[in-house]
Amino acid sequence: MNKESKMTVVSRLFRIASIAAMLSGILFVVIQTIHPLDILSSVNTDRWALVHFLGIAMCFIGLLGMTGIYARQAAESGWLGLIGYLTLSLFYSLTMAFQFVEALISPTLVTESPKLEESILAIAGGSSGEYFGALEITYMLTGILYLLGGLLFGIASFRARILSRGAAGLLALGTLLPLPLSSLVHHPYDRFLAVPVGLAQVWLGYSLWRSLSRESKEDVSDLQSAGKKVLG
Repeated sequence: MNKESKMTVVSRLFRIASIAAMLSGILFVVIQTIHPLDILSSVNTDRWALVHFLGIAMCFIGLLGMTGIYARQAAESGWLGLIGYLTLSLFYSLTMAFQFVEALISPTLVTESPKLEESILAIAGGSSGEYFGALEITYMLTGILYLLGGLLFGIASFRARILSRGAAGLLALGTLLPLPLSSLVHHPYDRFLAVPVGLAQVWLGYSLWRSLSRESKEDVSDLQSAGKKVLG
């Protein structure tokens, strides 16, 4: 494979990543707005299933999208970008596991062991679960990873100056938004505080797409200039 072919493959992979980032961000926003209440009567509904299957998809394609965004600015974002990327990747991985449990296991627990399911729902709602101490700790860890990863990756992307600095700033600030408002906005309405992070992810994905388009135009322009010199 020659150099030009390799560059074409890399460009296509980046474009796939940009689309994945935008779709994941859109799903993140949609999920916050349609998520049902964390109560037993919600678990066997079609809406519950839809939200959590969308959550699995969001996490999977979010991993792809964030990988492309990081790879595009890896050298410029430095160690801060790497730590932010790894932290967000772990957040997506753990969240995907929780989404899997809520989508496929929780409906069975409602019938077979409702008290266990109530304990899981309590954890998701921010309360202490009666049976799942380790699960509660893991769920708290996802929140820490979300805050730390979004903040570090947003700052690193802002400093890298490769993608939109506005999108990077929105990611960092949006991640921190729940902290000062947590005492004023309680669950489940606190879900809406996550919307800016989803929008920032869409914006970063779009910025990645735009950066590739600019490079393609510059390459064409360079080839045209070189051709004119040869012919001239």
